[in-house]
Amino acid sequence: MSDETAGGPPAETAPEQPRSRGPRPPRRGSGGRGPGGERGRRGSRDGQPAEERVEGELVDKLVAINRVAKVVKGGKNFAFAALVVVGDKKGRVGYGHGKAREVPEAIRKATEEAKKSLIRVPLREGRTLHHDGRGRWGAGKVMLRSAPPGTGLIAGGPMRAVLEVLGVADVVAKSNGSSNPYNMVRATIDALKEQSSPRHVANRRGLKVADLVARRKDGASIGEVAAEG
Repeated sequence: MSDETAGGPPAETAPEQPRSRGPRPPRRGSGGRGPGGERGRRGSRDGQPAEERVEGELVDKLVAINRVAKVVKGGKNFAFAALVVVGDKKGRVGYGHGKAREVPEAIRKATEEAKKSLIRVPLREGRTLHHDGRGRWGAGKVMLRSAPPGTGLIAGGPMRAVLEVLGVADVVAKSNGSSNPYNMVRATIDALKEQSSPRHVANRRGLKVADLVARRKDGASIGEVAAEG
């Protein structure tokens, strides 16, 4: 007969030993926040900030970066698309876009393409535009206006990045169309291509630069003088 049936005290049992827990396995997706994860790659490239980097005489700025997907048989292939603008801050500017499986490689491709598409933009006194201009690309519409000294660079988003690497210090810019960064950058470049300097207008019309400068002092802009020709 057992002790419980006889009404006696229950038999003593050994205390349960606590189970030791091993090292906790890493959470799924936690590597994205580390230095080797996706977000860590976006933050920097080659030890330089992703927003701006100086290479020799050229300065490049990262305007936008997106993750894109290509649907294939059996799933999706993910890649990154980067939009970069390059300039020397002395009147040259260009843009380019690149796509690759890794962020640094996409930025490198975009930078190389931007260097091949540099254009020369005449600047007034090395700080502002000679005259107002408008640009359009697709649904993107932008307006650029020259400004007196001390105005500053009044622009935002992709337009500001283009004007900063161009070297403009005083300008007023406004976007009236799409906010897509690709359209805005291309529309801004389109407006800058229409810029004319007094020397260019004088050579085209067979006049002297002094005559055009005198007309500017009278109130006429270079854009109005160029339209007359």
